[in-house]
Amino acid sequence: MGWFKRIKEGITTSTKDKKETPEGLWYKCPECNTVVSTDEHKKNLWVCGECNYHSRVGSAEYFEILFDGGKFTEFNKAMSSGDPLKFEDTKKYPDRIKSSQKKTGLKDAIKTGQGKLNGRNLVICAMDFKFIGGSMGSVVGEKISRAIDVAVKEKCPLIIISKSGGARMMEAGFSLMQMAKTSAKLTLLAEAKLPYVSILTDPTTGGVTASFAMLGDINIAEPGALIGFAGPRVVKETIGKDLPEGFQTSEFVLEHGFLDFIVHRHQLKEKLAESFDFFAITSKTKK
Repeated sequence: MGWFKRIKEGITTSTKDKKETPEGLWYKCPECNTVVSTDEHKKNLWVCGECNYHSRVGSAEYFEILFDGGKFTEFNKAMSSGDPLKFEDTKKYPDRIKSSQKKTGLKDAIKTGQGKLNGRNLVICAMDFKFIGGSMGSVVGEKISRAIDVAVKEKCPLIIISKSGGARMMEAGFSLMQMAKTSAKLTLLAEAKLPYVSILTDPTTGGVTASFAMLGDINIAEPGALIGFAGPRVVKETIGKDLPEGFQTSEFVLEHGFLDFIVHRHQLKEKLAESFDFFAITSKTKK
């Protein structure tokens, strides 16, 4: 029975002396369960090296990827949502806003900036899903509208990177108005003959899909992104039928003609540069 008794002390470290591994050092792919260091995952642009699963990233990461040297000028940085409807749920809307701002370091669900992509001046609007699900409220609509004004004034292309659950219910009609507002502003961009590229990432749904996200001169998406208006569960319950495999993925949407092409994050900057070169050549040819 001596085999089952600890004769010597100190064979293992006592529980109180054990050191926990700090959080955030490792990334585990939710698709294939591959584990890599967070630094390695970042170097690979937050894409799994084994299965090419594209992790959700926010405006800061896209600006780092697309703007030359990660340098840009952000505008309307301090804009924050009010509470026009005095919306009350389990948590008051102003408290929800303040909590999200503190948690994310963002003022709202979108960031807008101007910089250069391969030496070409342009404006980029990038949404952040971590801020109340990337929902579109009055601030999101206003910042996109003002970004379009900058693009028209500077005579430069516009990119909008969508990542949203749709309209923000806490602003009701004010949120829905942003669909018409942003669409009308994009018409001004078109009249100025300036290119607009819409990038749909995971997820792009609801009122965002029903407005500016699908109005690009070129609509592109990342691999495996969820793209649609209503969610798959709602669609299934509405039509009373099982949905086809891969329903509402970017690959499915491309196959049915709602996208121009799908771009791996590693090639995103290069493909955008090629697209803007094409627009510039076409514009000169028409003249």
